[in-house]
Amino acid sequence: MRWVESVTKEEWEKIDQVIAKYQGRHGALIPVLKETQEICGYLPKNVQRRIAEGLRLSASQIYGVVSFYAFFTTIPRGKHIVRVCLGTACYVKGSKQILDNLQRELGVEVGGITRDRKYSLEAVRCLGCCSLAPAIVVDGDTHALVDPSEAIRIVRSYE
Repeated sequence: MRWVESVTKEEWEKIDQVIAKYQGRHGALIPVLKETQEICGYLPKNVQRRIAEGLRLSASQIYGVVSFYAFFTTIPRGKHIVRVCLGTACYVKGSKQILDNLQRELGVEVGGITRDRKYSLEAVRCLGCCSLAPAIVVDGDTHALVDPSEAIRIVRSYE
C-alpha cells in the first residue's frame, strides 16, 4: 500500500502545540521529533518542514537528525509493530501459517500498515528464541509457542 503523506487537522494542531511548547529552548529538536512521531506514527517531509519553520531551523538540519537516529522513521508505522519469525525452527512449527492468518485478518501485506494505522506487519528471519517456536513479537513483547489460530487474538489484545 502506497502511503500518502496525510496529516489530519487534529494532528497538525497537536504538532503545533508541541512546537510551541519547545520554541526557543536549547536542545528542543529531539523532543519535538519524538513527540511529533508519537502523534503521527512517523515523520513525513511536510511535518519535518513544519518543525523546521516552527523551530527556525533548516529542513536539512531536521532531515539530518531524522535520518541519523534509528528510532525516527520517515516510513509510516502502525501504533503496534507485529513481527513474525520465519526462521527455520519457527517456520517448521507453523509461523508461515501465522503470517498468512495475520495478513488475512488484518488486511495488510508484510511491510505494510493497516488502513487504521493500528498495526505494522513485519516478517523477520530470527528472533533468537528458537526453543520457543513459533514466536511473534508485538511491541517488544515476545509471545512463544504461538498457535496459528491464536495469533490474531494475541495481536488484537494490544488494541
